[in-house]
Parts: sequence; C-alpha cells; structure tokens
Amino acid sequence: MAVLEIEGVSQTFGHGDLAVQALKPTTLNVEAGELVALLGPSGSGKSTLLLAISLIQPPTTGRIVIAGQTLYDNGPTGVDVRAFRRSKIGFIFQQHNLIPFLTAQENVALMLQINGVTRRESARRAKDLLGYLEIGHRAGALPASLSGGEQQRVAIGRALANEPALILADEPTAALDTGRGTKVMAMLRKIARERRSAVIAVTHDHRMIEGFDTVYHLDDGRMAKVDHLTTGEASKKPSHV
Repeated sequence: MAVLEIEGVSQTFGHGDLAVQALKPTTLNVEAGELVALLGPSGSGKSTLLLAISLIQPPTTGRIVIAGQTLYDNGPTGVDVRAFRRSKIGFIFQQHNLIPFLTAQENVALMLQINGVTRRESARRAKDLLGYLEIGHRAGALPASLSGGEQQRVAIGRALANEPALILADEPTAALDTGRGTKVMAMLRKIARERRSAVIAVTHDHRMIEGFDTVYHLDDGRMAKVDHLTTGEASKKPSHV
C-alpha cells in the first residue's frame, strides 16, 4: 500500500525573469515499510522536496496524497495540515533539537501531550518507545549528558511518538561517525519493517546507502532512480518524473 503518492510536484521561487525552478515536476510513490534515500549535492532540490511533501513549504504545482488523504491538489484541499502533520508525519533532523531542560523521556512524551494524550499515558508510551530504541536505560537523562548517537535515538523516538505513517529524515547520520551512523540506519530499517512506516531520508552519506530499499539522485531539481553505486558515484536511470 502506498503511504506517499506525489504527482507533478514542483517548486518555483520568485517571479518573472527572476523565477527559479528549484524542483522540476516530480512523481514518486513510497510504500508502507519502504526505506527511500534522496541523494544529491547541496542545492539539488532534496530538502525542497521534503518541505513540499510535508507542506511546510507548499509546492507550486502538483498533487500530494499521504495515508490516503489528499493534502494538496494544485492548491490546498481544506485539510488541517498542521494537525495532519502532528498525527501522520514524523520528522528527524541532523540537529536533534531536543529541549535541553527536559529528560529523554519527557522530550518524547511532549509530542504525545501536544496531541492530547494524558501526561501519565504519554510518559508510559515514551518509556516504551525508548526501550524499543534500546535507550530505555537513559530515559531520565538530560540531552547534554547523552552521546550524539543517543540524542539521535531520542529524536527518532520523538518522531515515532504518534505512530506516523510517514517519516521524513534530513541528514540523519551526517553528524555521526560510521559506527553510530550505521546503528541509526539499522534503527530506521527496523522501524520501517516492524512498524510499516514509510521512511524518506535526505543524505550525502554514501556509507549508508546499502541500507536503503530505493535510492534516488537529485541534480538541478530533477530526480532519477539509482540502479547501483560505483566508487561513490550514482549510476542513474530516469525515474517516473
């Protein structure tokens, strides 16, 4: 089942002679349990695509369907996008953005409380999530006392808190060494397989590519599917874009 369906999504900034098309018309389907990588140099359109998918920066054209709900069809569809994001989309960033005066468990529980879950229930579920992510023993620790890999796991727990259908990750391993990055990728694979979330990750990190089911390369706003990687370079075949 497709969790994400986008068709003809493009993004243009500016007007007239100053207009720049940062993302060419792009079509992409991502299934439940699928782990997808978006590769490409800085300015290629990777983050622009994530922002368009989540409607943080609505696209100029195109259609976006997430978990069967049409959110955008060449314009807003009337859905409360902020509420939809809170319940259906999880975000993981390179910078963990944890609240420094809250414990690991409290950082995760806060996302549940924002969605109306009681304090007691959110604490229980947050503790269970941290256990699932193999960091339950650090539930009472403040972010400053956690390693980079531990902080990223807490951030993943926060993204998972509301059991999202779609997880969007922007450079999730960029700030980690190979060992910690590999562990984070293993955790994302585990989440995709066991929780049936669709996971899309923007990355420059070729070390982690083998862990993805599908890899796309973006260049100058155009997306192409990667057949295989040789010596760090992507061999690309145009995708349905």
